[in-house]
Amino acid sequence: MKSRSIAGVAAVGAIGALALVGAVESGAQADGGGSRGGPAPAGSPRLTSVPANAKVAGMSSPDVLSPGLALQVAAQGSDKLENGTANLPFYGYRGDGPMLPAPGDLPTATHKVEAGKTEPDKNTYLVLKGQHGADPNYNYGTHFVFQGHEGSGDGELTRINLDADAAHRVTLLATATTDGKALPPFDGSTWDPWAKRLLLTAENGANGGVYQSTLAVGAQVEDISAATGRAGYEGVQNDSAGNVWLVEDTGGATIAGDKAKLPNSFVYRFLPVAKGDLKHGKLQALQVISRRTGQPIAFQPIDAAHPTGNTFSDDTKDLHTYGLSFSTRWVTVHDTATDTSGNAFDANALAKAAKATPFKRPENGQFRPGTHFGEFWFEETGDTNADSTANNGFGGWGAVLKLTQSGPTADTGRLSLVYNGDKAHTGLDNITFIDANHVAYVEDAGDGLHTQRGLLDSGYLFDVHADYAHGAQPVRFLAEGRDPSATIDSAFSGMTGFQNDGDNEITGIHMSDGDASEHGILGAKVPTPFRAGWRLFWTQQHGDNTTWEILPTHH
Repeated sequence: MKSRSIAGVAAVGAIGALALVGAVESGAQADGGGSRGGPAPAGSPRLTSVPANAKVAGMSSPDVLSPGLALQVAAQGSDKLENGTANLPFYGYRGDGPMLPAPGDLPTATHKVEAGKTEPDKNTYLVLKGQHGADPNYNYGTHFVFQGHEGSGDGELTRINLDADAAHRVTLLATATTDGKALPPFDGSTWDPWAKRLLLTAENGANGGVYQSTLAVGAQVEDISAATGRAGYEGVQNDSAGNVWLVEDTGGATIAGDKAKLPNSFVYRFLPVAKGDLKHGKLQALQVISRRTGQPIAFQPIDAAHPTGNTFSDDTKDLHTYGLSFSTRWVTVHDTATDTSGNAFDANALAKAAKATPFKRPENGQFRPGTHFGEFWFEETGDTNADSTANNGFGGWGAVLKLTQSGPTADTGRLSLVYNGDKAHTGLDNITFIDANHVAYVEDAGDGLHTQRGLLDSGYLFDVHADYAHGAQPVRFLAEGRDPSATIDSAFSGMTGFQNDGDNEITGIHMSDGDASEHGILGAKVPTPFRAGWRLFWTQQHGDNTTWEILPTHH
């Protein structure tokens, strides 16, 4: 176990509890180490930011968090599944090769030097009674983390049994849908308490979609894309009205002669006819209104008149300008009441036709607690390339955006920029609120950008009241390292026949108290970190494929 820490955690005297408090640091200091801190909101102490881990060829490095917490392994890739198969014997590895390459072995088009990696992704933590596993005589406890896996090849659904011993630690729940089709790679997940189903998303572009699953061994997994459509869905969240919010990550075309990409992803909301019935209802997409023309900011394809589409349009620049606010409305792109075919449809294409507004890969989003589902925060991952000319004011470095509405069912709202990314803060991927005023975002910048900037991924704590327009920066609470397996994989990366990713990636950041009722959906309660059952998880994808729990050091 590695003992590190998290920004914003302070001991609370005699009771020995931990309370999360927020702060920001000046742009000049946020990437350094020690106790340096700049301006912070009134009443907030200065917090510690840690330096990012450098990417150095052939060198592994430990994960580093700011003082106050310890990392504890929840599951790691080499854990045997209690009911594994020949193809899926381990939590994070397939059965098609060794976990590490033999000395001197090199990949070829027909030879794998190591097993494929399944890459557990988004974490969903639930406290449940009466759960069973492969062993009918074993008590599996009550605390569980559910995950889909997004590695290449067929997908899978697993459950980490947090109360169990090593032999029963991880259970394979499903590898196929109810109609016998292999599961796709899964990215996002959440629990829908009305449907009593785990919702899973497949980020496969026009072949992606949403699936619902029971929780038992031999889980019944259904493709519900006839209602939600096919798209590169990743983020998935419920609101208090029983709607399902979906965030798409579908990269756009690369501009000729540049590394900039066309905005090509949408934010969606599925409104079921009745709570819990996720096979019937309307799919809507978010439309943002131009401040310049009063018309929707719509997708603009690359054509003779627009050789860069709307990559460098005034509206795209406005969306990434501090201090501006935009009117929004939801536009219906599909309704099962009028399309009774039962066939899946291309949600991305319908969103474009309805003049919804495309973003630069907004992978995940979450409702801010305490706002009665009136604030939805999401991020753009951006172009993840230091050579993109869209980095200069057009969202190439990504961004944090906030949608404000009167309530979850409102048809209109306002969109505003919270934070513009930069070279040191980009590739923002997963999100979790730590309390009502602090939200954590973690990076998936990718091997290429890691090399360009010489830095590995980081996790950042944002204060919702901070003024990021004037030099403030989020606290780096996690400087992800690179485990030895990922270091080896990075050396093989790009070689013909090598199928695995290289550097580690941060994913699945997730704070929850595990409440499986409708009152426990994310955003319904204000988290109290590490108290009253609130727990914090993240997954270090690639390499050893470790899922961690973050604990206060006194635990």
